[in-house]
Amino acid sequence: MTRKRIVVTGGSGLIGSALVSSLQARGDDVVVVRRGEGSVTWDPDAGVLDPGILAGADAVVCLNGVGVGDKRWSDARKELIVTSRVNPTNLLARTMAELDDKPGAFIVGTAVGYYGDTGDTIATEASPAGSDFLADVVVAWEQAASPAIEAGIRTAFARTGTIVLSTENPAMKQLLPLFKAGLGGPIGDGRHWWSTITLRDEVRALEYLIDGELDGPVNLVGPNPVRQGDFAKALGAELGRPAVVPVPKFALDIRLGKEMAQAIGYGSQRVVPEVLLESGFQFTSSSVEDALREMLA
Repeated sequence: MTRKRIVVTGGSGLIGSALVSSLQARGDDVVVVRRGEGSVTWDPDAGVLDPGILAGADAVVCLNGVGVGDKRWSDARKELIVTSRVNPTNLLARTMAELDDKPGAFIVGTAVGYYGDTGDTIATEASPAGSDFLADVVVAWEQAASPAIEAGIRTAFARTGTIVLSTENPAMKQLLPLFKAGLGGPIGDGRHWWSTITLRDEVRALEYLIDGELDGPVNLVGPNPVRQGDFAKALGAELGRPAVVPVPKFALDIRLGKEMAQAIGYGSQRVVPEVLLESGFQFTSSSVEDALREMLA
């Protein structure tokens, strides 16, 4: 494969650091742009970015955004969730659009939060946006890339699933000790859907978008969504522990606030990767059992 020059922002997070390592391992020239550290820096909130960093790149990958579940959603936190995604995406898009030597592709890491709570309805890339806070965030996030699209740059929105399965994921770091102690279980009745993906398949899918021709929304989720109660049962089985201790919805409402608890705790997202599957992408883990086994290994 021809060596590529790839610019990555948001490269220090779980997905970004894994992607950078994988790209470097295959021989690509990877430029990681950071806020105020190192030799290649930018300030997306102030609109500061050297256009030369992006000129002629084979691809620019934007993975910016503070953690949605890291802190309770105050008004200030919600504003930061929006601006930490929209500002970097829009600055990159505007800067690329003005270049004579434009990058070949713009890959924006967004989220399946776009669809809102889908209940038992299957969501594909053709499904409409939801109407809750996270859906509004993703709509604004993806609209921020419009200058790149209008300039003719191939732009793909990598809508990542409910949970990226990795022991380094902050969500899994909270869940695993409980399940190892036999205290894990369903949230509420456990019938809501989670669309998960292993970290390895997440990185492989991002590389697939970098190397290929896909554009528009692409769901980065495993091929088989799972009900949360079945996920809990499978995780308990892999750990050799019971997983029957329920977490009442009201307990999450009290801890997180009802809006946040609904969005990230017991909201249902039955999302499938229709575009990836139809394009020929092959997942390394096709079931939740396989995915959890890979994660724990």
